[in-house]
Amino acid sequence: MKIVVLAGGLSTERQVALTSGTGVCRALRERGHQAILVDMFLGLENYEGRLEDIFDAPDGLCGDNRVTEEAPDLEAVRAQRKLQSPSLFGEHVLEVCAMADIVFLALHGRTGEDGRVQATLDLLGIPYTGSGYLGSAIAMDKDLTKRVVAPLGVKTPAWMLVESDGMDIDAVIAQAKLPCVVKPDDSGSSIGVSIANDEAELRAALKAAANEGSRILIEQYICGREVQIGILGDKALPSIEIIPAEGFYDYRNKYQPGAAREITPAEIPAETEQRLADAALTVFHALNLSAYSRADFILDAEGELWFLEINTLPGMTPTSLVPQEAAAVGISYSELCEQIIAAALHK
Repeated sequence: MKIVVLAGGLSTERQVALTSGTGVCRALRERGHQAILVDMFLGLENYEGRLEDIFDAPDGLCGDNRVTEEAPDLEAVRAQRKLQSPSLFGEHVLEVCAMADIVFLALHGRTGEDGRVQATLDLLGIPYTGSGYLGSAIAMDKDLTKRVVAPLGVKTPAWMLVESDGMDIDAVIAQAKLPCVVKPDDSGSSIGVSIANDEAELRAALKAAANEGSRILIEQYICGREVQIGILGDKALPSIEIIPAEGFYDYRNKYQPGAAREITPAEIPAETEQRLADAALTVFHALNLSAYSRADFILDAEGELWFLEINTLPGMTPTSLVPQEAAAVGISYSELCEQIIAAALHK
């Protein structure tokens, strides 16, 4: 098949997306597909061949991409694009997507995982991997997701939502209960996320989260083990437990090799594993997601599971979790990529 692996974009998770996309593109090429890596934001402005020959490009246009310790400078990314346009799609991106049999979405964060790209491709009649525009939009909004799933028996930490524009920090601090987790409502990869134990930490956390988005989620802190579980097709994969070497599972600990221990399957009782799978599938179905996802939970000392969020386009980098979970049941990385495509074509 001719496959566009759409990555990059203009999100703080841009480098994660490029790294995911590079792995996916090379895996699909190894399986005999004509796969190419396309940066959604920068587009094909540096491609010098004929557009109709692009699926024969050497190495599928893959570069040397890896996740650095710091999130990218998006203003610098904007400045380097030759096409100075308000469009988030770079030169020839939609044109080459229309030439493909399917678009593999390796995007993460805003302008990729929030439903807008999915809606655009739907309107153009271009098939793509992952969930549809509405489920993607709801899942990206942590507050809205919690509102949808809490009445369904999925336990989630108590939370409050704050608008960062014009925020009265003193009033928020007076209302919030410590300790708490402060995070942007519609961001990923733990960018802008902090744990606040006192008022000074809460003040700093609110300012950090405000830099990343217009709405801030302040969530009850649950002490426990971080366990995550992927969904592939309509079945749960084995769970995985995350144990950071230090601190919590932040941006650095997620993507730097050796920064966290990842145990698959998680060393939890079978009954807990089943409850985890059931809760993840409940969220998956409630949001009408499809193909694959990854749900994040905290398992506390009393054995309670607390749902945090669900990701509709989980990472596919060398340290990402869903590929590790799939490997635990004998599904190789390249097989996983093809199964994701098969699920999309079936949909």
